[in-house]
Amino acid sequence: PSKRRSEFHVADFDESKLKHIGGLKRRGLMLALSSPSGAGKTTMTRRLLELDPDVLLSVSATTRAKREGEEHGKHYFFHSVEEFQKMVAERELLEHTKYQGNYYGTPRAPVMEALEKGQDVVFDMDTNGVEQVAAFAREDLVSVFILPPSLEEMEQRLRTRATDTDEVIQKRLQNAGKEIAHYDKYDYVLINRDLEDSMYKLRTILGAERMKRTRLRGFHDFVKKLTKTD
Repeated sequence: PSKRRSEFHVADFDESKLKHIGGLKRRGLMLALSSPSGAGKTTMTRRLLELDPDVLLSVSATTRAKREGEEHGKHYFFHSVEEFQKMVAERELLEHTKYQGNYYGTPRAPVMEALEKGQDVVFDMDTNGVEQVAAFAREDLVSVFILPPSLEEMEQRLRTRATDTDEVIQKRLQNAGKEIAHYDKYDYVLINRDLEDSMYKLRTILGAERMKRTRLRGFHDFVKKLTKTD
């Protein structure tokens, strides 16, 4: 029997070939994933990190207190409010926001360092964060909005994971419409009916974006040799 597309992709696709395309090195990219709660963004992010060694998870900076078991630089970069505000003033963050009394943001330096090495960085962020990153480095950004197949299915997923109260679930459902309304600001939109099929599509997007001419280093010199022109 023939393999499903997603099974073939996961089992046989060699990401290492995309780090040096045709003998040329490439610059990494920032992959931003957004979705309303229950659409599958977090699951897809974790799955992508498991499948692709060239994808790193962005580590955020925050002013909230460190929780038991958390490590600075691994789970978050922990800073005082004064330190965080200085990072904002000195443009050391790709994006930042305030949530429930604490500041969160993405340090620029580690991300840019990874891109220079040809590694890709995945972000789990909202539309506001994506817009901030786009304003800073649009050419490095690939944005994907993940939709649920229906609001009923999204609600079922929220209830199945059993991490929220009914009140919180209802609030998430109410916010979903506002979040989904921003879908047209993204490069790609996926409807997550089936995880494996959605992962196949996400990795297809990533593979194509990795091969873009603008991300290949030394391509002009390579072509010049072929055409013998300046």
